[in-house]
Amino acid sequence: MGGTKIVNGRGWFVTGTDTGVGKTHLTALLLAALRRSGVDAVPMKPVQTGCVRRGGLLVAPDLELALAAAGLSPTPAEKRLMCPARFRTPCAPDLAAARAGGKIRLRDLVAAYRQLAARHACVVVEGAGGILAPINSRETMLDLMQALGLPVLLVARTGLGAINHTLLSLAALRAAKLPLVGVVMNATQHSEGRGLVSSNRATIERLGHIKVLAVLPWRKETARHEIPKEISALVATQA
Repeated sequence: MGGTKIVNGRGWFVTGTDTGVGKTHLTALLLAALRRSGVDAVPMKPVQTGCVRRGGLLVAPDLELALAAAGLSPTPAEKRLMCPARFRTPCAPDLAAARAGGKIRLRDLVAAYRQLAARHACVVVEGAGGILAPINSRETMLDLMQALGLPVLLVARTGLGAINHTLLSLAALRAAKLPLVGVVMNATQHSEGRGLVSSNRATIERLGHIKVLAVLPWRKETARHEIPKEISALVATQA
């Protein structure tokens, strides 16, 4: 980690077994539930690729979804802290940064988190891609997780491949000695995992020695008013 000092605070780090597994969906649900319960919680998406240019600015779509779900309208300065590394090219963070002529520095991401954590009671951090997605030539999302020291929520698919990807991800997180809260399974397609959900859940819990906290059904959009009871129960630990 290049000597980056570990920091801790209230909140979670939401990571996934892969890209597109539902990290943003879970982050939005957590933020909506936390705000509803009276917790001063904010999102952070340290690195976002595939940003959209609007009015000369790069807009981070994952961050915007979480903010909308939470009913938040931060100042431009605070929004920059919530997503300090933004890139237009939809690819691995290190490559996106290189194509933009820049470089992602771990200490900059940690510094932005520190400022948010000092201002708010709870920060829900969403990673980019999977656990070992590179952020520069030497460091990955795993290094950022270690630097922040937040409890980790792992998002996995419900269908084929879920068991292998989840168990491998759990092994990497445990090898890094990160505090694991549990797994949230999320259906990324309307028919994903039908007939496999119960079996996959039981196998992940048995072989992964971990609790599957919730199984989220497929949703086209994240709605603030539809918060699963399992997410509300998890949020109660931070309220």
